[in-house]
Amino acid sequence: GCNPLAETGRSKLQNQRAVLNQQILRAVRMRAGAENLLRATTNSKVREQVLLELSFVNSDLQILKEELEGLNISVEVYQNTEETFSIPLVPLGLKETKEVDFTLPLKDFILEHYSEDSSEYEDEIADLMDLRQACRTPSRDEAGIEMLISYFLQLGYVENRFFPPTRHMGVLFTWYDSFTGVPVCQQNLLLEKASILFNIGALYTQIGTRCNRQTQAGLENAVDAFQRAAGVLSYLKETFTHTPSYDMSPAMLSVLVKMMLAQAQECVFEQIGLAGIRNEFFTLMKMTQEVAKVGEVYTLVNTAMNQEPVKENIPYSWSKLAQIKSDHYKALAHYFVATILCDHELQSGDDEDEQEKALSQLYDYMPEGLMALAVLKDKAQRKQLGKAHLRKAIVYHEEALRVCGLCKKLRNIDVLQEVLTAAHKRSLLKYAQQETEDDFLSLMQAPDILPKTEHKIEAIAPQFSKVKVKDFFHRLGPLTVFSAKQRWTAPRTVHIHHEAGELGFSLKGGSPVQIYCLDPACSAASMGLKEGDYIVSVGGMDCKWLGVNEVLEKFNSTGEQPIEIEVISCQDTAASMHSKSATYSVGMQKTYSLICLAMDEDKVDQTKKAPLKLPFLSWGTKNRQKAASTLCLPSAVAGSSRTKKKLSPFTLLNTESSLY
Repeated sequence: GCNPLAETGRSKLQNQRAVLNQQILRAVRMRAGAENLLRATTNSKVREQVLLELSFVNSDLQILKEELEGLNISVEVYQNTEETFSIPLVPLGLKETKEVDFTLPLKDFILEHYSEDSSEYEDEIADLMDLRQACRTPSRDEAGIEMLISYFLQLGYVENRFFPPTRHMGVLFTWYDSFTGVPVCQQNLLLEKASILFNIGALYTQIGTRCNRQTQAGLENAVDAFQRAAGVLSYLKETFTHTPSYDMSPAMLSVLVKMMLAQAQECVFEQIGLAGIRNEFFTLMKMTQEVAKVGEVYTLVNTAMNQEPVKENIPYSWSKLAQIKSDHYKALAHYFVATILCDHELQSGDDEDEQEKALSQLYDYMPEGLMALAVLKDKAQRKQLGKAHLRKAIVYHEEALRVCGLCKKLRNIDVLQEVLTAAHKRSLLKYAQQETEDDFLSLMQAPDILPKTEHKIEAIAPQFSKVKVKDFFHRLGPLTVFSAKQRWTAPRTVHIHHEAGELGFSLKGGSPVQIYCLDPACSAASMGLKEGDYIVSVGGMDCKWLGVNEVLEKFNSTGEQPIEIEVISCQDTAASMHSKSATYSVGMQKTYSLICLAMDEDKVDQTKKAPLKLPFLSWGTKNRQKAASTLCLPSAVAGSSRTKKKLSPFTLLNTESSLY
């Protein structure tokens, strides 16, 4: 990751965001305490004092939220450093998180569940924590994206190896809402995965805004980045449907996806007009419908931003910027049509049919009393309709400037004011050139322009498979067998003796190999070997990842000498229970959200004992170091081994079988 102490504009914004998050957390705690006191007391003087305190706290919270909104609209920091005359694009800020210490929980679980020396896995745990720490400050390029994706994929391995579905591991994940600053705390790894996905999408938006929009390659990269951002956010919405924070709710993610696709469409229009817009009939027709498409998508974004419940949490300046862009690009569309009608007359060598077809396809309907071919041939009608479009363009320009002036955050963005003012003056100048004394008799209304684009913008789904990662805890064994869902006996040592060249059992499976067709009368069976046992060690050498042929070679290499093997037996477990999660859609019954200090106790069956839960304030590094392990060693459970299930998204290894 980047140097967290680097004095860059983006790092300063993220540091300010972290400070604001802490201040918001403190204010939320004070408000929660005041509300509890208000409910508990009956003394009128105390109630009056508490109500006064609540009013101050709520005012403070509102000010802090406005400051956070100011960070979200600080778009100039994320733009390309080159001089540009374009409306700024909006990036997403990265979600902030607290540090997490995996050491004690994972070491205890390795000792308890896998019956291995946990001290041998300290380097792997340190690598995992270093990777998480680096993901808090990713670089704003493809390397940063790859690092976040690698951590997301690594979490898939960690979840399957260390997070059983029937209990919590005692690791508390805290992530701050990107828009409200309110923290969300959970002991579920799925909150971590969802937040990392959000940051992947946010980083793509920052890459897109940083691209140089004065070059063809820069605009292509910007379009690609916004499409990928939309794909990641869409994947997050479809996969994690019960998120506890507002910024990852399905409604908010839908709006963000629309906004990213709209910005991609805006970059496509800039890409088409980058080389200059020729004052030619069909070129202007194409540009008219392209820019009308940009105006249409921003209208949809603005409408979505003003719907409940998104309206309460999305930055006010974002919705106003979407409205400004909608009006601005609609005005440009009407200006282009006016230029076509005022500057181009039908010549004898022109293709009348093609021009008539192009003009008729520009509108849903022609103004009353006008026909497309007649407008092209009649100079007066062309001028009359062109001036109607200019009037509508000026109205849209004035509305965009008015909305920009009403929003304090947008009013301070100089380049936005310059672009809007220049476009407005250009339309006024064009109208002044066409103005005559009989204008007051013209009552024609310009019809709406039909949007159309030759460049369809769609979200690009995330391609996680392109990033290759190796499981940090590879030495624990194949994930299809050695996972948190499976329970095993401690390794047992069995001495194998050759009896007339026979061992009394066969081997089957992939990695690790399994005992098959065990002869109950053989010496191995009398020493405790069971049907279905997995061989994890042969002659002191780990063989969890060896197939049947490799294990047979080890047996053959000993000749007639006795050989020592270690085996484990699968234990039957109770039916799998889905843990309460506020982030994953599969098997969800309820949401489990710990916001600030409001950590609700799990509702546990009366027939089962409730697991011991640490309070929010006691889960710190000092307490973890002092606390003794409360984990229990696995107990033997009678019964046959259960059928193994596939662990998505990891693929199973091919199995092979052989008779010894």
